[in-house]
Amino acid sequence: MANSKRTLFLKRRLRVRNSLRKHNVGKMRLSVHRSNKNISVQLIDDVNGVTLASASSLEKDLGVVGKNNIDAAAKVGAAIAERAKKAGVEECYFDRGGFLFHGKVKALADAAREGGLKF
Repeated sequence: MANSKRTLFLKRRLRVRNSLRKHNVGKMRLSVHRSNKNISVQLIDDVNGVTLASASSLEKDLGVVGKNNIDAAAKVGAAIAERAKKAGVEECYFDRGGFLFHGKVKALADAAREGGLKF
């Protein structure tokens, strides 16, 4: 029986996350989630199990409520970079989950890099 898209997505997400954890011990994780209507990102400390900063296209102050396009992703990326600096984090690793690194995910990553995050 063929695997469903969801099953393949979950397998890819775990494969990416486990591979990243092996090579980036002690660093914070920048985790991205993209839905059909929104995009969100969290800066997570896996050692303590705490979210240090987050940003989402659902936030009214970003001005992109309910949008999921490249411009919205870039604004969310810039916001997470600014909030990470306030939290004292300059270096992290980028966990794209099961999403491919192009389009909105790439725009978010590029904006976060321009904002000063290193990954």
